[in-house]
Amino acid sequence: METKSNKGQRVVVTGLGLLSPLGPFDEFWSNLLEGKSGIRKTTLFDPEDLEVRVAAEVDFNPNDHIDRKTARRMARASQMALIAARMALDEAGLDQETVAAEGERVGVSVGTVNAGFDSLVDTAYQYTYHGRKPFPTALINGLPNMPGYYISLEMGATGPLTTISTACASGTQSIGHGMDLIRHGKADLVFAGGVDCLIRKEVMAAFDAMTVLSRSSNDSPSKASRPFDADRDGFVLGEGAGFMVLESMEHALQRDAHIYAEVLGHAASSDAHHIATPDQEGLGAQKAMRWALEDAKLAPDRIDYINAHGTGTRINDPTETKAIKQVFGESAYQIPVSSTKSMIGHCMGASGTLEAIACIKSLQEGILHPTINYETPDPECDLDYVPNQARQVRINTALSNSFGLGGQNACLVMGTI
Repeated sequence: METKSNKGQRVVVTGLGLLSPLGPFDEFWSNLLEGKSGIRKTTLFDPEDLEVRVAAEVDFNPNDHIDRKTARRMARASQMALIAARMALDEAGLDQETVAAEGERVGVSVGTVNAGFDSLVDTAYQYTYHGRKPFPTALINGLPNMPGYYISLEMGATGPLTTISTACASGTQSIGHGMDLIRHGKADLVFAGGVDCLIRKEVMAAFDAMTVLSRSSNDSPSKASRPFDADRDGFVLGEGAGFMVLESMEHALQRDAHIYAEVLGHAASSDAHHIATPDQEGLGAQKAMRWALEDAKLAPDRIDYINAHGTGTRINDPTETKAIKQVFGESAYQIPVSSTKSMIGHCMGASGTLEAIACIKSLQEGILHPTINYETPDPECDLDYVPNQARQVRINTALSNSFGLGGQNACLVMGTI
């Protein structure tokens, strides 16, 4: 593989694509601004014998986008990832032939918690309880690297192909990795994003056993996700896929591409603490934010907006608030902070990418989406969470946080051109 000297090369975003509980790209953004919730009683399985019966599902028919025979053999996550990557390709003003012609200089970076889980579990159930012989590709399509495979195959991308699985930080780290591939001269263009489709009875029962899911709003699903509110009682499981086309500035300018934003820096850290509970002082989150700012060569007072991890759990929200205050000092009270998860739930490996796309739209349009369901202030969560109404404000830089199980922390810094 040819390696170029890209030292100091700037990395920009030229294409965006997604499937979300609030719809595809344009619907996603307009619904966020309206404060619309994508959470409802789950329809992907019968939840009646569970304590938690709401989730944030994606409405899509794979057969509208992928031929039926191929779609039947793909896990739901692979289907969504491929569709979102196609959308990003189109938004970037590219086509498959053009990308394939540069194949060795095109990379794919995918973040996921457990893409393919549905394929593996369904195959195991059918074989164990019904004696049904598995498809020859059942095991393969249950592997977490399959979304990346399908994107690489269709785009003719023969450069670096990477799958990152760092729990809830996966989608954010995949973008950071894509940025580094371009910075280090390994690629000129990268499809980077995240995907997960884990709205399953087994998964929801397991999360509920951890007491981290919201149980209070089965009769009012749109109220279930309440980040930073004093009455929050857990997160809502979501699903989705988000991808962006990253390019070196030079490559984008050579083809006169529309540039959405610039990726200025990224970082990751570990709590090295509890498997499921963040360090109470938010030390790992602090490090990730500080290192991302250092990577972007920005002082803390240069950040205009923070898209929070903001899950709505009792422990995460005050911990993240504390970490933000430690990094930004008194200026933390002047920085608007909002949680996309208040409307789309926690889409696991897709969350970081969907939230990064929300940041990019805010940078473009000068408007911040709200944190909905913020009704009762919590003294431990005392920042400006853009409560309930979108806000017009011109911003030049945004920080996006993703903190996950196993003490995984990742942050992105993005800016206008």
